[in-house]
Amino acid sequence: MNATSNIQQRTAVFQARGVTKVYHMGEVNVQALRGVDLDLYEGEFSVLLGPSGSGKSTLMNILGGLDSPTEGQVRYKNVTLTELDDATLTQYRRQHVGFVFQFYNLIPSLTARENVALITEIAADPMSPEEALDRVGLGERLHHFPAQLSGGEQQRVAIARAVAKRPDVLLCDEPTGALDVHTGIVVLEVIQRINKELGTTTAVITHNAMISDIADRVISLSDGRIAGVKRNERKISAQDLKW
Repeated sequence: MNATSNIQQRTAVFQARGVTKVYHMGEVNVQALRGVDLDLYEGEFSVLLGPSGSGKSTLMNILGGLDSPTEGQVRYKNVTLTELDDATLTQYRRQHVGFVFQFYNLIPSLTARENVALITEIAADPMSPEEALDRVGLGERLHHFPAQLSGGEQQRVAIARAVAKRPDVLLCDEPTGALDVHTGIVVLEVIQRINKELGTTTAVITHNAMISDIADRVISLSDGRIAGVKRNERKISAQDLKW
């Protein structure tokens, strides 16, 4: 089964066709993706759901230009990512994609504002660090260092850093994986609000099936393949999640 859709009124931001990824580890070949077809649509909030080893993080890294497929083609709008050189891929990531990972990757010696400013100083049309942090509910924590912030607050700084450059796409890899339930819900509320307010095409990778209820579409992966696609006729707010 593939993850293409017959939604005619929406523009496909990503089109992946026949994407395969094989990692060579000495004499052992590990096949992470096995011929994935996938469309993600403009402004869509999707969840890529699957257990560890299902290929979801590999797929996200390929969409985000952090990795390249062994075979297959990936298009972002009118650009074929799989034909770009390293320098052009770097520009693609810098201009179009925001990343949020399980671990926050903040620089400990910089304040929240300074961590966000690292991105705004190199982006083409950024929002200010103050605006970005205000959007994630941390407008009063500008001058706090990561060690002075909770895990959830650090993740929200990471989200502010990702969205400050006004990316077309926000890719989140297990953004609640290191957080407790309550804090995870707060982080998901922020991601959901960014998707709604900025219209950013958003994909959240998770192994937690409960999170899928907040998505427009749920794309399930198993053993490097698309195992199923479900459209939520009635998605819920993150604050109503229970797991």
